[in-house]
Amino acid sequence: MTVERSPIKIAVAVALLIAALFAIKLVYDRYRTDYVVEQNDDREAIDRIVQTTFAKTTALKVATLSGTEQVTARDVRMGGWLTSAKVVKVPFTVEYFVDLGALGPRKYQWDERRRRLTVEIPDVTVGQANVDESRMTINQTSGVWVTRGAEAALAKTISVKAQANAQTEGRKAEHLAAARESARRGLSNLLKGALAAAKQDDVEVAISFPFERKGDGERWDTTRSIPEVLGNAS
Repeated sequence: MTVERSPIKIAVAVALLIAALFAIKLVYDRYRTDYVVEQNDDREAIDRIVQTTFAKTTALKVATLSGTEQVTARDVRMGGWLTSAKVVKVPFTVEYFVDLGALGPRKYQWDERRRRLTVEIPDVTVGQANVDESRMTINQTSGVWVTRGAEAALAKTISVKAQANAQTEGRKAEHLAAARESARRGLSNLLKGALAAAKQDDVEVAISFPFERKGDGERWDTTRSIPEVLGNAS
């Protein structure tokens, strides 16, 4: 006896099979990217860009913090018989961004009487700290006998601590305040340039952040579009 299969069930089965194959490919690609060593015909490891990803962003860099940090690490093995230590000095940078993609008409306040354009921008965000270990100025390891495992452990500890220390430094209140002021100046100058090009040199520009928002009694004027505020309307 022949059993007739529903076209819908067949379509679902095919879709599930395709999804499963796609998932397997993603897992394989990730494994190959992270764990397979690229080699030449002579089975020697080679320098090669394994994978790249390009992502669109509307974030504007408004400030960069740079500095040098000293980082230490200690390794103890064999019940305390083998001890070793490492100290490095390494430069780092932390960048600050403002996401301009979040700006919409309601973020612009136009005061016709005072000829003032106020723009509320998102608060600055702290980027991932960048520690440049290739530019170490001090890289000292001490110990009677530093094993290969100890050296690897010390290097890993140094990397983790250096990254964490730089990130913590970048999030300090004084650096965030400086980044906000840099954002104010940069975006204010950018808008003033656009206004000047539109022959609206008499317009005052003010940049504010969400935490500086006025009370509910003061309403924002959103009746005019951004091009009208910038003087581009006929």
